[in-house]
Amino acid sequence: MRFKIFTILFTALLLFVAGQSRSQELRCDIQVQTPGIQGVDPTIFESFKEAVKEFMNNRKWTSYNFKFKERIEATLVFTFTEVNGDMFKGSLNVVLQRPVYNSNYKTTTLNYFDKNISFRYTPTQRMDYVDNSYTNNLTSLLAYYAYLMIGIDFDTFSKNGGTAFYQKANSVVIAAQNQGGKGWNPQDGQKTRYYLISDLLNKSYDDLRVFYYNYHRLALDIMWKDPEKGRAKINEDLNLLKKVYEKRPGLYLLQVIIETKRNEMINIFKEGNPAEKENFVKIMNQIDPANSSKYKAVLK
Repeated sequence: MRFKIFTILFTALLLFVAGQSRSQELRCDIQVQTPGIQGVDPTIFESFKEAVKEFMNNRKWTSYNFKFKERIEATLVFTFTEVNGDMFKGSLNVVLQRPVYNSNYKTTTLNYFDKNISFRYTPTQRMDYVDNSYTNNLTSLLAYYAYLMIGIDFDTFSKNGGTAFYQKANSVVIAAQNQGGKGWNPQDGQKTRYYLISDLLNKSYDDLRVFYYNYHRLALDIMWKDPEKGRAKINEDLNLLKKVYEKRPGLYLLQVIIETKRNEMINIFKEGNPAEKENFVKIMNQIDPANSSKYKAVLK
């Protein structure tokens, strides 16, 4: 009897360890906001929250096996402004984080607002998704951001490491085009899912992806032991941002990167030497003139 109990416990332990070593890629916190929404059963939003969490976190998105502690951390904040039957409309804020080596600090690698999301949802519907095909706008939206987030995370650990996942996100875009939802087509505007992934895959803007790798892997990850060297690397690589700006001043991807990293870079360069501060403020005032007043904090 004791041997049987031991065997059961040992088997359970092996399964637990196996699960820990072959975990899924994402650990998403799902939040739902409903300002001004009235007359809708609140349990629908709770059901939606759990369905999205299950879809994002329990699905295998890649062939890689992540340890539980290696899962990519993200927060998805859905803000619904209109619910009409099973039609949901609103916005989505996607916040992606990455741990910095040998520290307790987590850096934000994406802080993105999708201001125009719409899809149909009922608590009984299945959350089906198959690569290179279209089932519905909700699972296409979630798959797009799953692949985008994985791609960005991989880009911060290896140069151009996220390309395969950006290509998968682009396949979601192609499959979802002409299905009625906004954000999938070039005519839907410059600040859309379409242009974000298009910019990431455009070789003309590879300097932005090089900047992201250098910034995280060659600068932030060494700042625990040599903050001056890390800051000097970021200062040097600001020229990569400048080159892209001079090539395409209104590039959407550049705006997204600046919006994501602005406050962090300001805090980093507050500790810089006078030459670093001057160079940082000069370049950022050029490529992000609308926020020039914020960069002045570096000089104080």
